[in-house]
Amino acid sequence: MKLLMFFVHEFWLRPQKKTISEAPEFNGIIEESQAAIIFYHAEPGDEQRSGNIISKFVKNVKWLAGKFQTKTVILHSFNHLGSEKASPEVAIAIVEEVKKKLENSGYRVLETPFGYQNEWKMHVAGDSLAKVFKEI
Repeated sequence: MKLLMFFVHEFWLRPQKKTISEAPEFNGIIEESQAAIIFYHAEPGDEQRSGNIISKFVKNVKWLAGKFQTKTVILHSFNHLGSEKASPEVAIAIVEEVKKKLENSGYRVLETPFGYQNEWKMHVAGDSLAKVFKEI
């Protein structure tokens, strides 16, 4: 699993085109401010290590959110962080567990629609810790 994490002052996303036919319909806009946004990329082999990956994923999100004193997190599938990817089912299962653990810890968690190409804008904070890449 690879994570590209940002602290954003503002984030805006609108789905443009469905890329997975089974993806649920989503006709809306996501707009949020003062949030940690996590671009994630699930890789082959992540299913066998899912317990460890979920734990590290949650730990990294809490660390970034804590640095900027936010309890708002946006999870966004971004299959451009590596050349190989896990199946959509594996990625979705891992992220569902991450979301549950974060919500149980008091975080407000939003997910961008999985299986879509999106148009988006984000205003990333200038601090060096506002931009972090992790391989877990």
